[in-house]
Amino acid sequence: MIRTASAVRRRARVRRASILAFLAVMGPGIITGFAGNDAGGVTTYTAVGARFGYSLLWLLLLSTVGLLVIQEMCARMGAVTGKGLSDLIREEFGLRITFLMMLGILVINFGNVVSEFIGIATSLELFGLPRIYTVPICALIVRLIVVKGQYKSVEKVFLAASFFYVTYIFAGVLAHPYW
Repeated sequence: MIRTASAVRRRARVRRASILAFLAVMGPGIITGFAGNDAGGVTTYTAVGARFGYSLLWLLLLSTVGLLVIQEMCARMGAVTGKGLSDLIREEFGLRITFLMMLGILVINFGNVVSEFIGIATSLELFGLPRIYTVPICALIVRLIVVKGQYKSVEKVFLAASFFYVTYIFAGVLAHPYW
């Protein structure tokens, strides 16, 4: 079979478009999937691993299934109704329960942000940078990204940053665990 140069280029364009379409659909999911691998999460994983070893590894399977079910359910509800989770909670349970849920989310997110900045400060102190300077600078960078950033560009930055989590696999292997 003789292939022309234009057919080869067309096939390459289709393949490239398919990969870009896949990443466009999966991008938010990849970012969300890696969101739990923050400073607080890694500290918790490390402490639990040091205390219990591999005996609680089965919980990883259970929690992954739970995460998939909840993410899928929330995505479907949002796609079908066009509303966010808080709107759906308010419609079903009323304003008082919604207020309590949102207050709980606010407190939990505040604790998560604090743990993120503790992680930033601690990690940059490994390089000799004092936290008195690094935390405000990083807070300013985060503020600029959130306030001034466009969704598409912020998504690309977070997606690129998510690929750094692949290093966890290499770190795990380089730790020479007792398999």
